[in-house]
Amino acid sequence: MLTTEPYNVISVGVVSGSQHNLRLEIKPQFRPALKGLADFSHCQILWWIHEFADDTFRGTTQIEPPYDAPVSGVFATRSPVRPNPIGLTVAGIVSVDVEEGIVEVTGLDAYPGTPVLDIKAYFPSADRVRHVRVPVWAASWGEWAPE
Repeated sequence: MLTTEPYNVISVGVVSGSQHNLRLEIKPQFRPALKGLADFSHCQILWWIHEFADDTFRGTTQIEPPYDAPVSGVFATRSPVRPNPIGLTVAGIVSVDVEEGIVEVTGLDAYPGTPVLDIKAYFPSADRVRHVRVPVWAASWGEWAPE
């Protein structure tokens, strides 16, 4: 029997800007949490995929990817359609303004208006894996994210 337990997740900010010039606007009470982030080149951003938070989407367990791949379980994809619509992106940090609560980033695949759940500094010693395995259909995607 499937049981659900509620969790209290709050937004610490929102994505703003244009699709090619995104930034995170952090709420005033969380701005002190930005201290030291500017010393990093990259961060991990957890965000709420609010467009797919409806129960219709959250019950989906398998999808047919839009790229050349077989039908897959959502846990084997990066689909926004999933039981908990949480996005994760490693983004480059352009600048951090702690006082104003603005973090300019590159490489974020969220849209303006997207709620930001958390930001974590990127540590290569903990966040990078030397030897990985991917399915044949994803083998040609490259070894590293674009700069």
